[in-house]
Amino acid sequence: MTPIIQVENISKQYFLGESSPAYASLREALLLAIRKPWDVLRHASGNSRERNVQNSFWALKNVNLEVQKGDTVGIIGSNGAGKSTLLKILSRITDPTEGRVRLRGRLASLLEVGTGFHPELTGRENIYLNGAILGMQKAEINNKFDEIVSFAGIGNFLDTPVKRYSSGMYVRLAFSIAAHLDPEILIVDEVLAVGDVAFQKKCLGKMAEACARERTVLFVSHNLAAVEALCNRGIVLQQGVVAFSGTAKEAVEYYLHSSSGEDLPPDSHIIDLTSAPSRLQKYQPSLKSLELYTQDDRPVRGSLPVGAPLKAIIRFHLEDPCMNFDGCIAFDTPSGQRVCTAHSAYEPDRVHEQRIGDQVFICDIPNLPLVPGEYKVAVGLDIARREVDWVEEATRLNIMYLDYYGTGIVPTKGTFLLQNRWTLQGKAVEVDA
Repeated sequence: MTPIIQVENISKQYFLGESSPAYASLREALLLAIRKPWDVLRHASGNSRERNVQNSFWALKNVNLEVQKGDTVGIIGSNGAGKSTLLKILSRITDPTEGRVRLRGRLASLLEVGTGFHPELTGRENIYLNGAILGMQKAEINNKFDEIVSFAGIGNFLDTPVKRYSSGMYVRLAFSIAAHLDPEILIVDEVLAVGDVAFQKKCLGKMAEACARERTVLFVSHNLAAVEALCNRGIVLQQGVVAFSGTAKEAVEYYLHSSSGEDLPPDSHIIDLTSAPSRLQKYQPSLKSLELYTQDDRPVRGSLPVGAPLKAIIRFHLEDPCMNFDGCIAFDTPSGQRVCTAHSAYEPDRVHEQRIGDQVFICDIPNLPLVPGEYKVAVGLDIARREVDWVEEATRLNIMYLDYYGTGIVPTKGTFLLQNRWTLQGKAVEVDA
């Protein structure tokens, strides 16, 4: 089957400290286009090339990609990975330095707030302008006009110049136009983050409709739950290259595991507690170290997917022979509110026997269903039910977004994600159309 989007060896180079030319007129743009081959030859020799190479970087390098009609592709990666650059090339906003793109369908893109809007024109006029840019006939736009306005919720401001719109109004109208004019290819960047929660749900619902109608969607988002729920394919970009391509679920898992503590040293999952600054002076340093692991004993370096298993290894020292001792690990919000505590005293099969010297506690948490966000991790040691050592902030743990419930909706309230099932009793009421 011939792909609807075909990307062949796309690369994009930027030069630091150089801005793109601002075209004052069509004539100027044409002159620059004619001069471009000569500029390339001129820069290909001498000090000019050396200067440019030293002050340049590749936002994308040799990217190859094929998207079939009806695919919904989530593109994920850390900031600076090249996601937005790729979408701008696909949207014909910028040209690649190398390679080529083939599009076999009408494309609509929503990359930045107000892209394609004329600030002096009203919302009504911009709807027709954007539709014309997409190649729509006026009759087609008329048929969708009421749906666009209703979805965007800007009825009272329809005849107001868009330069007076808030960023939220901008994005609501822009998405509504792009989604309702039935493009064969829809490209959506992280711009949806501008809208409020209710509008984001409407947008995700509209994108799900597009997927059901076999429209091709390219979706860039840091909301991994939405990517996993909406997309059938996933691509991970890292430093301008395609690091992984597969199903959306596989791509999300790859990204979470590869990005976990990517800026931290390899042994950052091992925290030295002997001289921890958050230990109170009244305690002797009996706690020696904390080690954190997740599924398949993979080290946890700063981040953990929501609901993932966590294994904590606590190393400590008993100065005197002791039988009654316990360890604990606690999770607090950044403001210091206690969320939950895992304590060896809660273990029903706990074996009490006399020990001395260096010891190791292993705490296995099958899943850690904390709401996505950052948490402080504390570690403690009790002897004879008395706290003898406590490190208030041994480390911090970032719980990352994942489609925990399989709905694409990420809970943001509370601290725990509860396992729950809902059913609706009775029969639906039939309503005459």
